Amino acid sequence: MDIDSVIQPLQRFGVHLGLDRIVNLLANLGNPHQQVPVIHVAGTNGKGSVCAYLSSVLTEAGYRTGRYTSPHLVDWTERICLNEQPISSEELSQLLEKVQAVIRHQDESATQFEVITAAAWLYFAQQQVDVAVVEVGLGGRLDATNVCLEPLVTLITSISREHWQQLGPTVADIAREKAGILKPGCPVVVGPLPPEADKVVRSRALELQCPIFTPQSAHEIATGWAEYETIQNSKFKIQNLKLIKYPLPLAGQIQLTNSALALAALEILQQQGWQILEEAIINGMAKTKWPGRMQWTTWKNHKLLLDGAHNTAAAQVLRQYVDSLDTLNHKPVNWVMGMFADKDHTDIFTALLRPGDRLYIVPIPVEPWPGKTSADLDYLSNLAYNLCPELSDRQIHPDLFTALAAAISTATTDDLIVLCGSLYLVGDFLQMGNRE
Repeated sequence: MDIDSVIQPLQRFGVHLGLDRIVNLLANLGNPHQQVPVIHVAGTNGKGSVCAYLSSVLTEAGYRTGRYTSPHLVDWTERICLNEQPISSEELSQLLEKVQAVIRHQDESATQFEVITAAAWLYFAQQQVDVAVVEVGLGGRLDATNVCLEPLVTLITSISREHWQQLGPTVADIAREKAGILKPGCPVVVGPLPPEADKVVRSRALELQCPIFTPQSAHEIATGWAEYETIQNSKFKIQNLKLIKYPLPLAGQIQLTNSALALAALEILQQQGWQILEEAIINGMAKTKWPGRMQWTTWKNHKLLLDGAHNTAAAQVLRQYVDSLDTLNHKPVNWVMGMFADKDHTDIFTALLRPGDRLYIVPIPVEPWPGKTSADLDYLSNLAYNLCPELSDRQIHPDLFTALAAAISTATTDDLIVLCGSLYLVGDFLQMGNRE
């Protein structure tokens, strides 16, 4: 069975938050999620890389580790991994058949995300994983992953204004939805949050008597190396305070924060009796991969930086990273960008664009993603000019690879070209780029 033939038609049901459908679906499958110890990770940005760190270290420590993340960049199988290896297409097809077989005609139609989530839970139960690292899809409280009643630890990596159409107009509203993954008495690791979001999360943690941990960001001690100070908490004290030095393969200052969140969660697991040696932490961190985020690659013999940067906070992090590059030396940046219609275009452009930069605007291919709409290209071009009239050039191109070719034709060897604005656009490049 072709995976797309099952998955793609379900996209017509769109985003439909709620737990009733997934609870019924999992019950029909024998409640596989109840057989799987879970680390549950929510957040606006950073949750994917935190999941990648956790999965890599736990695999290195010898545990049979599942990982469920979204979206994928190239292939559906990327979403469901066992010991860092994506599920095979054959296995995923078989799982989808089993999930489809238990959907009763009288039941409300399951969404695409609910079906693939049910397949993940079923796979992890069948594979008898020791632990599954599970990333929230959207929000938290009503997300299809939020069916685990006693997670080993939960994490909220960051909160900023995104998906307000579904989660609410304010950062506090969004925080309330993400705090919905907290469970009574279960420890929670929390990253740096805006004050109004932090207040909501702490209030919920106090209400549920969740031990709460807010680790300090790690310190960069050399290029590609960081140092992390173990956490302390009055209710749930971690003994033997010490420093851990570890390699940090993912680029960007934000990874000092994300890696510290992952290490804090691992410390909590150690306190619960999990055997995770410092050697496994060092080797696991070194082996961590998370494509499409601050990823360097080459196309047509020119270096290219890929990053989803699909919301304001991520765009700010990307610009910070670009500005930190020694090779840039205040030279203009060539931005190849596409965005969906429902994004904060003004704030993203404001975060990224500087006088002298060049902008190449492209549509996001939406054919595989019904319900998603690429932002109008003329609108984006005019908006960019109004926000940064000192751009040295702005062009509209019919597709990504035409734009990349134009950017390379005007760039010198050392000029920076950045492809960003959507993980779907990055995925399109990764899927098609090698054929060009």
